[in-house]
Amino acid sequence: MYNIYHIPGKKIGVTRNLNKRVTEQQGYAPEEYEVLFTSDDIDFISNKEIELQKSYGYKRDRTLYKNLFKSNMKINPTEQTSTFPVPLNKLKGNLSDNLGLEWETPEFKFKLQKEHIPWIMQNAKTSMYNNNRSYIYNKAFYEAFFNPVHNPNEIPDRFDLIRFWAKDKGIYAKGNSTTQYVKLMEEAGELAKALLNNDRAEIVDAIGDIAVVLTNLAELEGLKIEDCIDTAYNVIARRKGKMINGTFVKETL
Repeated sequence: MYNIYHIPGKKIGVTRNLNKRVTEQQGYAPEEYEVLFTSDDIDFISNKEIELQKSYGYKRDRTLYKNLFKSNMKINPTEQTSTFPVPLNKLKGNLSDNLGLEWETPEFKFKLQKEHIPWIMQNAKTSMYNNNRSYIYNKAFYEAFFNPVHNPNEIPDRFDLIRFWAKDKGIYAKGNSTTQYVKLMEEAGELAKALLNNDRAEIVDAIGDIAVVLTNLAELEGLKIEDCIDTAYNVIARRKGKMINGTFVKETL
């Protein structure tokens, strides 16, 4: 989900993560900016940003938002390798220009980060079929950076681990949003039962199961659970109200 945000008197921009982009990176608290539009249509958002920048009198971006993330590097993944469309002597520069690039192999999912580049440069080989291409072995790359068993000092992203598990079990290939919604209702029922019985262990288990189901439901809808949470938080962060009979009731205009 893409958000057009407005920092009054400063700028209008676009981000998928308001908390990280506006609050953490730029230092503005939620009450210091407003969200003008939210959409999953990157073409609409990209054109609307320029239109709003013009109407508000701000400096317009030279490049449409959607074009900022168009990668010049098209990686060809197979079961064993990931092939880059450049020779070894041009690989480092192309990697640096494509940080954040994501690709999937039949077994693994990768996202290129700055710390990966030295390893790739050390382990990449020239393709035997084309001297203008280079490749790495997927399993070695995964073991070096992405396998939590071999990276105990890194805290694995729990949502990513859920998605890896679900993909391995065929939930995304054979499941659908309807079945996940039914599963969500089942887990909500389990939570209700655990709360009535004051069963602490079952409450923990049910809440965890609900989080797993919601993660998979979002993925099946082409969304990320993290973005859904950020969108909800940025709404409630500015919400005013009071507690009434144990429930927060939002203030109405």
